[in-house]
Amino acid sequence: MRALLAAPLAILIGWSLGALGGGGSILALPVLVYAAGQEPRAASATSLILVATSAAIALVPHARAGRIRRGAGLVFAAAGAPLALVGGRLTHDLDPDLLLLLFAPVMGTAAAAMLGARGAARERGGERRIPGCLAVAIVGAFVGLLTGMFGVGGGFIIVPALALALEVTVPFAIGTSLLVILVNALVALTTRLQANTVEWHVVVPFVLAALVGVAIGTRTSARLAPDRLRRGFAWLLAAVAVFTAVRSGAELLAQ
Repeated sequence: MRALLAAPLAILIGWSLGALGGGGSILALPVLVYAAGQEPRAASATSLILVATSAAIALVPHARAGRIRRGAGLVFAAAGAPLALVGGRLTHDLDPDLLLLLFAPVMGTAAAAMLGARGAARERGGERRIPGCLAVAIVGAFVGLLTGMFGVGGGFIIVPALALALEVTVPFAIGTSLLVILVNALVALTTRLQANTVEWHVVVPFVLAALVGVAIGTRTSARLAPDRLRRGFAWLLAAVAVFTAVRSGAELLAQ
């Protein structure tokens, strides 16, 4: 019942994914814990399925338009996949409230990144030599760890990293990041399936509601000011980060 009551919030998450091209899935973990009543480990599994499904659907138009650097994306994903497995296993060993407390600064970082984003991007064409391969590998590994532990895509880190590394326009970076997100999410999901932490009675209505939101967001994005939307969502994310930190910190102190 609580999962059904959380469906409108899932629509909001999906809408932000469709309207802003990312960022919404980072709200899934606190929504699933505090609104749907899931335990944090199960919530991260539900979030992973949402991330993988959304990335797979969003990847199709980018692939048709040729906006994916497959080689670079797979290298980036290869750096993150082992850490996604490690993060998935770490989740089972951490106290649930500690997991949420660690997740709060991740949300805060995403909010800061969205507040600092600009709608305009440099127009560049064609694929360039990838500078700083070690830096890209480190970022890829860090994103994989985030995906494995918290069930987030990490697009707020991947997109600027790829844009700088490949020196391409933001649409190319977004298309490539979706490939990275999909691979990391599928790899991390294997640990949840092995641990049997997927609660399908919550996953199905939540993901379906989020996909409805994605469709609505995609259709309405052209009529809305993306920068204003992004900033509004960033402040919402910052507020949720503070709430999560306070709530989980209080629970840890009470133990």
